[in-house]
Amino acid sequence: MKKKMVRALLLLSVLVFFPPEQNLAAQAAGTAGSLFQQGQDFMAVEDWFSAVESLLEALRLNSAHAGATAALAECYYALNEFDQALVWVRRARTLSRGSIALANLEASVMIALGQLNEAQAIIGDVLAREPHNREALFAAAELDIARGRPGDAVRRYREAVRRFGDDRQLLVSLALVLGSLGDTAAARDYIERALLSHSGDFRVYYYAAYLASRAGRLDDGIAYAENALYFRPGFYPALQLLASLHFRAGHYAEAAEIASQLIAARRNDSHAWHLRGMAHIRMEQFDEAQAILSAAVNMDPHNEFIRAALEELLITRTRMEDPVRARWAAWHFDRAADFRTRNLMDQALFQYRRGLRLNPFAEQRRQYAELLRLQGFPARFLEELRFMQELGFGDTALNDAVEAYNAILATALFRSWGVDPVVVSQPHWNVAVFSVASQSTVFHVDAGSAAASFINDILVHERGIRPMNLELRQASFAAAFRTARESGADYFLVISVSENERDISITGELFVSRTGARAAVFNAFRTGPDRLRNSSRGIVTDMAAALPFRAELINRRHNQGLINKGRADGVSVGDEFDIVQQGRTDLRNEGIGLIYSAEDVVGQLIIETVDDEIAAGRLVRNGFFDRIAAGDELFRTPQASAAAVQGAPPPHIDPELRALLRTLR
Repeated sequence: MKKKMVRALLLLSVLVFFPPEQNLAAQAAGTAGSLFQQGQDFMAVEDWFSAVESLLEALRLNSAHAGATAALAECYYALNEFDQALVWVRRARTLSRGSIALANLEASVMIALGQLNEAQAIIGDVLAREPHNREALFAAAELDIARGRPGDAVRRYREAVRRFGDDRQLLVSLALVLGSLGDTAAARDYIERALLSHSGDFRVYYYAAYLASRAGRLDDGIAYAENALYFRPGFYPALQLLASLHFRAGHYAEAAEIASQLIAARRNDSHAWHLRGMAHIRMEQFDEAQAILSAAVNMDPHNEFIRAALEELLITRTRMEDPVRARWAAWHFDRAADFRTRNLMDQALFQYRRGLRLNPFAEQRRQYAELLRLQGFPARFLEELRFMQELGFGDTALNDAVEAYNAILATALFRSWGVDPVVVSQPHWNVAVFSVASQSTVFHVDAGSAAASFINDILVHERGIRPMNLELRQASFAAAFRTARESGADYFLVISVSENERDISITGELFVSRTGARAAVFNAFRTGPDRLRNSSRGIVTDMAAALPFRAELINRRHNQGLINKGRADGVSVGDEFDIVQQGRTDLRNEGIGLIYSAEDVVGQLIIETVDDEIAAGRLVRNGFFDRIAAGDELFRTPQASAAAVQGAPPPHIDPELRALLRTLR
């Protein structure tokens, strides 16, 4: 009997300390379930990193846990890690086949990744099964916005609001889209409805603050942001927005203080560093600003806004010989060399020019000159080499190159006509570039000013357009209009920016300086690296294409005429131009173009010889009398693309709106 009892006790101890496999699995499942619940608790307070940690651990213990897999996809979506979110949502859908919620999440992820057709297929399938599915309607509206059709999104939201009148997400989404379309009154109505229905919701106050900010009601925006922080202390997006609002309201000390709080909470938040540096610039604390922005650039070397702010500070506040400028210019020269090895010549030219703007005396000017030669501009190449000789960089190779190209260009057109191509080749369109000071995004304060500076910098090298040397930041449209008109500009361009972590959209509204009437709208949307540069370049390219070609007859010899535009301006042998009597042209009151009568056309010029900067050809007079004279203007029909730009503007995609709508999930 005792032996049987001993055996039973031994067996019980084995079962306790070494449970069977099914017991281990049960314990693991229980632990996975508690970790999943812990992850959901972290998600409720938007601690996404802790949530990911708990959920991954839950899945390590139970790889088939459908809830943890779906929740992990949500976390990565909230962290803007859309590639990873797609992996997990697809895995979750294999575990929960037929889940409408997961289908909607996958559609949202696909939209964020730019795979719009695939997203449309998923949304269409969901709506075919459930025509009034709320999440599918949200995804469909988001898809409309991603395709640049916000009006369609508004119609969807309004239809849904009629069904779900007090829905927070619907009311806020509709208000945000209407705000992005400039319908500030309707946006305010819907956000106030959301505030009445959800008076204690910190998120609604945050979006109300954003909409007030967008409408220029800065005091209201500050009050709403402070309410959001009252209901949710430390809510990071509200702190960011509050700092931006104080900056725009001119409360620079308050903005810098809040930026410091943001940095203390998240040391690597480059946006907070940028805001703090800009606030110190506005307070004229330039040494502190330089130190802050330098640290920010070292932290985030490819953030174009921070680097542009630092470089502008160095250019305006330090001597050209300052070694600090040479150090920061070296970054651009290294990038230029890298682009050149990959035959990306336009990108290389831009980086060389940015570097030389910081350090005009750099030896890399020789590489820049060589790039001009490779692009087929020997006269410009020679001009740069001569400048380097003046700087004292002349060596045997450089001096030999100057001598060789002097000989090569001995029979060049500018030599035979006895003109200096640099002097005679002048732009014919005077354009003032502005940003309205109140326009600012959530991500980078004064983003419009930074983009305007980039565009102005690019225009310096745009041969047909002369950027006016005026203050970029204007207090209002009226101030920009007055400044442009009084400075004698032909047009003025008002720049606004919308951005999120990955994308940027720049809008340039061109106005006639004489009347203030709108002439054209240019939109440029870019994503990925160098998006500020690329979108700025896009605005300049579209504007240059839209403005009619203009040239001046600078000299004539019998039936031959010389104009101050050449190969670099797109002039080719065989081109024909109308010659209009000097002083007989006027700008259109609105739109782009010039007005002159048929009687003012005194002849034509047919191009026979083209140089880099100038061109010559045969003059053909109109009528019996020869009225063609030096100083007359030459025009050709604007390119077809210009007419398209002046008509309906291209779809405008608002990255900032898209980012805000994603946070509403």
